[in-house]
Amino acid sequence: MKAWLCENPTGVEALQWKELPQLQPGPGQLRVSIRAASLNFPDLLIIQNKYQMKPPLPFVPGTEFAGVVEAVGDGVKGFKPGDTVAAFTGTGGFATEALVPAPLALPLPAGFPFEDAAAFICTYATSHHALIDRAALQAGETVLILGAAGGVGTAAIQIAKAAGARVIAAASTDAKCLRCRELGADATINYTTGSLRDELKALTEGRGPDVIYDPVGGDLAEAAFRSIAWRGRYLVVGFAQGQIPALPLNLALLKGASLVGVFWGEFAKREPQRNADMMKTLGHWYAQGKIKPVIDQVLPMEDLPLAFSRMSGRAVVGKLVVVNQ
Repeated sequence: MKAWLCENPTGVEALQWKELPQLQPGPGQLRVSIRAASLNFPDLLIIQNKYQMKPPLPFVPGTEFAGVVEAVGDGVKGFKPGDTVAAFTGTGGFATEALVPAPLALPLPAGFPFEDAAAFICTYATSHHALIDRAALQAGETVLILGAAGGVGTAAIQIAKAAGARVIAAASTDAKCLRCRELGADATINYTTGSLRDELKALTEGRGPDVIYDPVGGDLAEAAFRSIAWRGRYLVVGFAQGQIPALPLNLALLKGASLVGVFWGEFAKREPQRNADMMKTLGHWYAQGKIKPVIDQVLPMEDLPLAFSRMSGRAVVGKLVVVNQ
């Protein structure tokens, strides 16, 4: 097998495309031949030693991928060689094969493209858990999505619209705003050229958004939180800008608002049945055409450094996918 190996987490330049011994599945494991893997922002952080999870060295990065089961370990039930699966494992995806604990493998229905499957689990599970479970989003409510053109942002637009909400998408360029409207956003804000607070006030007739979905953090957070509606819910999804904001908590008191943490990975571990039910719902929505991953580019696996460069340059709309030819 071949894999991008991280022996020293100092950044993309430290990754090496290496020949490694073939993996042998242990009890309860699958060996999966990887056909496609997607990039998520934590993939960049983890190779820079900036993520909360720090795997033992050396490791193969890549949280999310899809492929074909090649072999199964002792005790595995429900999977056989030839089955197609997607998986979110935290590491191991930027390679030609990976070992997957059987409970983390999501069987794919016939005809589910590998590129879509590799870009599906993390963004849609995070966004559904955030909007439907944590925020209890209701039809007719207004949602502000920050970083709306990114992977989780584009998923959040689709899920919020599927729930019957009005979506205001905030992004950093006019081109990204246009793509968000094409995905179903009712209104957009380019926060690099206008005032986020002023535009939110105008778009909501002074009321503010009921739900704020924030995977960005940084200097947008306080302006967004100051704009929230009475009884609003502010979803803390991540900090793609790099800075963890310090919010004045008196705003929560004055607005009767809730500051809600969103950690889908921990939810999946602690509440596996609810997570499984959620994934089943998302699978049905995909089959019905309500949701579909937005793929920015598909590149060869050997071009992973180029993909990381595009991600770090904030040029991505949706998800980047790398494939084994």
